[in-house]
Amino acid sequence: MELKSRLMDGASVKRAVVRISHEIIEHNHGTDGLALIGIRRRGVPLAEEIAENIFAIENVRLPVGELDITLYRDDLTALGPGARINATSVPFDVTGKKLILVDDVFYTGRTVRAAIEAIFSLGRPECIQLAILIDRGHRQLPFRADFIGKNVPTSQSEVIKVMVPGIDGESGVFLYSR
Repeated sequence: MELKSRLMDGASVKRAVVRISHEIIEHNHGTDGLALIGIRRRGVPLAEEIAENIFAIENVRLPVGELDITLYRDDLTALGPGARINATSVPFDVTGKKLILVDDVFYTGRTVRAAIEAIFSLGRPECIQLAILIDRGHRQLPFRADFIGKNVPTSQSEVIKVMVPGIDGESGVFLYSR
């Protein structure tokens, strides 16, 4: 893959996540009943960052969970026998909660579908809202994000890579061509 451009630097990512945090509070008229669930991998540190921002704004610690959607993917057989299944850790009851599902890139909608199925295996939330750092379009399923850091129109031949400090050592969003 060839790097085409850096779409966001660390400061831009931080500003977008802070804005998303404010929008979540405003949309929900506060923090009552809210909980965050990050989709493994990069959705988890983004969910944790949103939780820290909300704590700084509202002085309320929201619960944060970590969701592995591997078993719920519609292409599980294509992953082959080497598919790695990681632990889901949602240390709170999702029933009756307003869940904010957090991921890095929103593309076809298949990851969101799998995540919703995984969440419903844990209980029945009041609602699920979607917070995404990058929406690149090309939806194949009828989902939309409630909170978006940045819309980036892409072609099918392009790839978006989000980097977060806890996993990649730096923060940024990059566009590559295949």
